[in-house]
Amino acid sequence: MQVGLELPECEFTVTRADLIKYAGASGDFNVIHWNERVAREVGLPNVIAHGMFTMGVAVRIVTEWIDDPTAVVEYSCRFTRPVPVPDDNVGARLVVNAKVIELLPDNRVAFALTATCDSVAVLGKARVIVQLAS
Repeated sequence: MQVGLELPECEFTVTRADLIKYAGASGDFNVIHWNERVAREVGLPNVIAHGMFTMGVAVRIVTEWIDDPTAVVEYSCRFTRPVPVPDDNVGARLVVNAKVIELLPDNRVAFALTATCDSVAVLGKARVIVQLAS
């Protein structure tokens, strides 16, 4: 592991069904995540994915690469744009990249993430720190 290492790019599909499942699991039933009419009335382009769902999907690039979702010890980001999720059989495509930006004491590694939807950044200043096995 070295600073500058780039993980293979990952693409994730986000569907309306994913939003329904996440709403049930999280208890976040905000109408903008399931009602297109209301989402558009408040100025959104469509129903949008929950920010925390987007954040959770994006971190998978790291957790799947190290094969340990429990290794994440710190994760932060800013939500820069929503992820519109169309009502079709395709859904939204989230493209995620990760790069090692720092080797930390105690076998920890910091990654910078980028996540885009339709070539627009949806997460900003995304940073993940993982604790690697000894």
